[in-house]
Amino acid sequence: MSEKIHQLAKKIKIEFKDINLLQTAVTHRSYLNEHRHENLEHNERLEFLGDAVLELIVTEYLFNQFEKKPEGELTSLRAALVKGDNLSKIGRELSIDDHLLLSRGESKSQSRSKNYIMANALEAIIGAIYLDRGYDACKKFITKHIIKELPGIINDKLYRDPKSLFQEKIQEKAGVTPSYKLLSQSGPDHDKQFRVGAFIGSEMVSQGQGLSKQEAQQKAAENYLEKDN
Repeated sequence: MSEKIHQLAKKIKIEFKDINLLQTAVTHRSYLNEHRHENLEHNERLEFLGDAVLELIVTEYLFNQFEKKPEGELTSLRAALVKGDNLSKIGRELSIDDHLLLSRGESKSQSRSKNYIMANALEAIIGAIYLDRGYDACKKFITKHIIKELPGIINDKLYRDPKSLFQEKIQEKAGVTPSYKLLSQSGPDHDKQFRVGAFIGSEMVSQGQGLSKQEAQQKAAENYLEKDN
């Protein structure tokens, strides 16, 4: 076991009984394609578990913290906390990117897929903590590193869906519903990039790029809202 994985355990302040779980959590499938001789597993099963644990703990916190909020608002707050962009930002704060085992191609990539991989690795780490240290240790970790983002999300209204905000603003200003058009798509199937334009009538007012058409639309809406503030 490399010294780097012990450094990561110290960084996230979790004393693992089985450090191999943390190693698995930061091992991407692409790495194994180039290192078949190494006796390692990729992190997808741990990510599956961690995703469910994260959602449960965040849901429990929001349910107890906001007794008067309806289900729709709680769902929006939860989505803002567990979305990939937020998790990848937290992953960088924890230096997870310095410990990811990736293929040479993925290591060099600066695309959105790198953030996606890091967000998945954080979920896998949560899965590893859950298996190794249990629910309470997971709850402490998630509260410290993820739920701490909630005040900023509420203050900046980041829980509001950008497409809904964009539509409300345009309908109020121009009395029309904005539309989206696919401008281009590029890249291999595992890292396809979509570029979408947001239109008011026939005028394109912003563009956005993402790993899916939906994500590109969200980005286009976000970019317009940032310009319009």
